[in-house]
Amino acid sequence: MSSIAEINIDDSALPPPTPEIEQERRVAVFDLLEDNSFSITRADAHPGPYNVMLAIRDNRLVFDVKAQNGDLAAEIQLSLSPFRQVVKDYFQICENYFEAVKRLPPAKIEAIDMARRGIHNEGARVLQDRLDEKIALDLDTARRLFTLICVLHFGA
Repeated sequence: MSSIAEINIDDSALPPPTPEIEQERRVAVFDLLEDNSFSITRADAHPGPYNVMLAIRDNRLVFDVKAQNGDLAAEIQLSLSPFRQVVKDYFQICENYFEAVKRLPPAKIEAIDMARRGIHNEGARVLQDRLDEKIALDLDTARRLFTLICVLHFGA
């Protein structure tokens, strides 16, 4: 399986992110580039590694995937509708988590964090389902990409 060598987010039309959102983005990008599994499933597809640009255009999530030499390997557009509820739930639980860290005991924080991870996994599975037969990716890669999708939704 191939991988993502570079990831960018087209956030030019979005408002500036909050410090928490920016931190989530930095961590997701770092973790993604350290370890990921991502390959286009078409038989004639470039084998990678890939440079990926994530964007929201015309109310669609766009994966602009290029070979390292700059050639277009794939452009995949997905409806945002299947992501809306899970992204909303994820933002809500993240807000609760960030507030909990400031004032609640560790046991309560841990319970909220477990719920946050569960919703995050759900978002990753939605992404894997939507990309099925287009892009193959493991759960950890899907989780990190879901975080970046949430960053894009922040301003959408």
